[in-house]
Amino acid sequence: MPRTTPPRPLDVEALFPGLAAHRGTTTRLHPRPGRPEVTDSSVGGPLLWPADEPWPVCPQSHGPTEGRRPADVHERRRVVSAAWRRAPESGPTDEDRKLLAELDRTYRAADADPLPLIGVAQLHRRDVPDLAPGPDGCDLLQVFWCPFDAHGPTGHGMHLDLRWRRAAEVTEVLASPPRPEVVGFDGYVAEPCVLHPEQVATYPYAGVLPDELGERIDAWEEAVQEVAEKSDDAEAEDEEGPVLYQYDLSIPPGWRVGGHPSWHLTDPYAMDCGACATPMDLLLTVDSSEWDGGTGSWRPLEEDPDAPAHLTVNPTEVVVGRWGELDVFACPADPAHPHRWSIQ
Repeated sequence: MPRTTPPRPLDVEALFPGLAAHRGTTTRLHPRPGRPEVTDSSVGGPLLWPADEPWPVCPQSHGPTEGRRPADVHERRRVVSAAWRRAPESGPTDEDRKLLAELDRTYRAADADPLPLIGVAQLHRRDVPDLAPGPDGCDLLQVFWCPFDAHGPTGHGMHLDLRWRRAAEVTEVLASPPRPEVVGFDGYVAEPCVLHPEQVATYPYAGVLPDELGERIDAWEEAVQEVAEKSDDAEAEDEEGPVLYQYDLSIPPGWRVGGHPSWHLTDPYAMDCGACATPMDLLLTVDSSEWDGGTGSWRPLEEDPDAPAHLTVNPTEVVVGRWGELDVFACPADPAHPHRWSIQ
C-alpha cells in the first residue's frame, strides 16, 4: 500500500513568499514491517552482498562483549506487539511477562573480534528519487553500523559504515551473512521493513535561512505560540498544538533521503567534506519515529488513526540516541569521499 503525506495545514509559501526560492524535495521512505527480498530497497532486510566479498566488520577491537542476542530482541518485540494488539487495554499477560523476562537476559560473548557490523538498510536509486548518485556509476547504497556505542573521541560514539556498489554486478549473493553474537543496544537492531518511497516538498531549517526571512519565521512562530498559550477555550484548542514552521511546514520526520537537515538539537554548524572542504549535502536521515504521536500532522493518510501510537510510529524499531535522528552527509563534488553525520 502506498503512503501519502497529508497536505500541509498552512500554505507556507503564501505566509513567507521568499521561501519559494528555497524549496527542495526529499523522499520519505515510509518503512513498514514486511518481508523484503534481497533485491529490494529496504530497512532491516537482506542485503545484496556478493558471496566472494568479506562482510564489513568494526575496525575497533571490542574484546569480550556483553549484551542481548539479536534473535531475542526480535522475539521480544513480536511478543509485546502481539500482546497489545490482542488486548489493547491490558497488554502482556503474566505468561507473556515470564517469557519477556527470559528474553531480556544479557549474555557475554567471550571474544567478539572481528565484530560483524549490522546491515541497516539498502537503497536502490531506481526506487528513491532523491538518492544522490554514487561514485563511478554506483546505484546501490548499503548502510551498516556497529551494535555497540564504543567509538570516537569520547569512547561512547557510534560507528557508521556506508558502501556504494553497482547492483547489476552482484551475481552470487552471500546466503548467510555473519551477525554479532550480542548487541549493546536494542535500537541498533532494525526490523525487516519494505519501503513506500514518496517525494515531498521540503524547506530549510529556519536557522540556516537568510537572516530577514528566518527572523520573520521566528516572529510568526512566537506570535502563534503566544496566542495558543493564552487560549482559554480547551475545546477549541487543537489537541496537537499550534501549527509551527519547524514541526509542520518545513522538514518531514521519519526515514528520508535528500532534502534539508534539521538542527533542532545542536543549532546549525558547518558540515564540510574532510577531503576537499566542499559543503556537504544531506544524503540520508535515520529517524526514531515516523511522525509525532498517533495524530501528528505528518502521519500518512493511509495509516489507521485508531492504531496505538506506540505500535505504529516506529515500525523499524531503530532508535538513534535519545529518540533522535541521524543525518548522514555526502560530498557533492566526489561521493567517494568519506561521509559525515550528526545526531539531532
